[in-house]
Amino acid sequence: MTDFTIDEKNAIATFKPKGALSEAYFQEAGQKADAFIAENGDLTGLIIMTPHFPGWENLGSMISHFRFVKDHHKHIKKVAFVTDSTLLELVPTLTGHFVSAQVKTFGLDEEDRARSWILESCP
Repeated sequence: MTDFTIDEKNAIATFKPKGALSEAYFQEAGQKADAFIAENGDLTGLIIMTPHFPGWENLGSMISHFRFVKDHHKHIKKVAFVTDSTLLELVPTLTGHFVSAQVKTFGLDEEDRARSWILESCP
């Protein structure tokens, strides 16, 4: 189960996974993101808020995740990981080579700070 919402005023998507990531989640998130992008243009940012990486349900869900990133990374200017996971703290370093978005990690209690960072002007 997941929670994927879009703050249309600020063009910020928020993803709060609740359990292992599924193919259905990425299909639904992709449809919501695509509809927003088609009507409004690129997303200012994406907040991924989770205490730890929840893993994938199966190989298909992992492939759907990678496909979502491939299809959307050029339409998202900034990605903020809001987490206390030491594994997810490594994401900005690892993803910098594969995505065009700026990526930064914040503590689990810093959602407002992450939102403020996203709303700062992009270079």
